Amino acid sequence: MKAATLLVSVMLALPLASCVNSASAPPTTFTLLDGSARSMADLKGKVTLVNFWATSCATCVAEMPMIVSTFEKYRARGYETIAVAMSYDPPSYVVNFAQTRKLPFAVAIDNTGAAAKAWGDIKLTPTTFLVNKKGEIVKRYVGQPDFGELHAHIERLLAE
Repeated sequence: MKAATLLVSVMLALPLASCVNSASAPPTTFTLLDGSARSMADLKGKVTLVNFWATSCATCVAEMPMIVSTFEKYRARGYETIAVAMSYDPPSYVVNFAQTRKLPFAVAIDNTGAAAKAWGDIKLTPTTFLVNKKGEIVKRYVGQPDFGELHAHIERLLAE
């Protein structure tokens, strides 16, 4: 009985541990569509949204206009976005999507899956991280974020 109680206590505590707001973002370097590289170290001093997505993900496609408008709203204040296409997403689809929708932010293709693995072995899309100016993950969203809440977080982080 005590073992079962302990197991339930540990299981309940695990999701809470993943919400801790002080985890450093992995020292990832992303390969962008133009062949250039962008690392998390390059983004220190900026509030950054890292969005793992796929062209085959209906929710990802549906949320992309809101990610674009969020980027447009805050980019002049030191806000960045990197949209990271999953390794199973055909590169030609990603390029087509980015071009036809005129995505204004960095788009990367995670060809090897190394970025998804480094960020917690991401399997579900969309999975989105909000990173503060110090390079710490302050919020993780699985599924489409509540954009009102996201904007409130961004405002607070930009003011820091």
